[in-house]
Amino acid sequence: MPSDAAPDQSAADGYLQRAHLLAELGRYDEGIGELTALIATEPAHVPALTMLARMHLAADRPSEALAAAEAAVAAAGGASVPEPPAFGTLAAETPTRDVPGAVPPAAGAAADEASAQEAAGAETPVAGAVVPALVARGFALLDLERWKPAAATADEILARAPGDAYAQRSAAAVLSASRNGQAALDAAWRGVELSPDEPEAHLVLGLVAVRLQLFDLAERAYREALRLDPGLGEAGQDMGVARLERRRYAETLEHLTAMADLPVARPDPVRTVGAGIRRLLLSVAGLSLIASVLVAALAPASPGASRLFAVLAVAGVAVLLRRPATWQPGLREAMSRGLVVPVYAAAAAVVLLLVYALVGGPLPLVGAITASVVAGFTAFARR
Repeated sequence: MPSDAAPDQSAADGYLQRAHLLAELGRYDEGIGELTALIATEPAHVPALTMLARMHLAADRPSEALAAAEAAVAAAGGASVPEPPAFGTLAAETPTRDVPGAVPPAAGAAADEASAQEAAGAETPVAGAVVPALVARGFALLDLERWKPAAATADEILARAPGDAYAQRSAAAVLSASRNGQAALDAAWRGVELSPDEPEAHLVLGLVAVRLQLFDLAERAYREALRLDPGLGEAGQDMGVARLERRRYAETLEHLTAMADLPVARPDPVRTVGAGIRRLLLSVAGLSLIASVLVAALAPASPGASRLFAVLAVAGVAVLLRRPATWQPGLREAMSRGLVVPVYAAAAAVVLLLVYALVGGPLPLVGAITASVVAGFTAFARR
């Protein structure tokens, strides 16, 4: 019945949103309760089953995670875990320590990938739905130390989604921990090629490289991941399920590099603070620009209302800056690194809005708009 479909979908979305919010707060049991209620009414709800598996993983319950992931895979039309290749066959992989000189994929790997894509065919909506469930199953099998089924799951992910960056880097991470070898490195490189701007792709490449004892490559990959996301060094403290993979990869890489006694790069605190100041300046400039334009639009019809709106805009900026301890310590360093113009321009925009609220007139508004544009463009250009 069409009239019943929308309310049912809306109710399901409500369960998922509440569960996700509870998970991000670290309240996994309550989130699992929301998902259990949804699954009781829709036993084959793939997103709910997949999120349930990820929640159990985040709560360190791999057995429950595996059961939920298997149910999600079955509901999405996925196959059962295939038998791993027999020892001695061409498909079998050698352990990491036997291949310390593994290299990035070359022409032969490209031909193998083309054959795999030919065999697997184009990705379908079913493949897109089953990949996250397969990734959760692979992680659960790793946590249970069931290496062969985990490697088989990674092979299935690679076969189902050869052109998906998330699938490639996830399969590489699972392969790296379960069987390793050139296939893991090939998948990690493929993940970087498909999404070069995603720090998780470089993080996985570093993880695979450490296990293959390619330490120079591991350090370069980790440095690139930190360049793309300076906060990655604190990823081990993340909560919830939205960044589950990122947290696992960062923790594992830190553990492996500590065991290998590698000088892995850490985030530059000055650069991290500078990035935070730049984001704050962009927020202030954007708020000031929007407020100035709206005030200018209101001024001809109602000068009093426009001046009141200007006061509210200045108050909004004050709320944004309500905790000086979060930005004052790094302000001088950020200005010394080229953020002088956006800092003064953003401050001028707010002051001119306040001047307009007090005395009115078009000149303060024109100045506020100009200063906001200058602050936004210069802050953006100083990335």
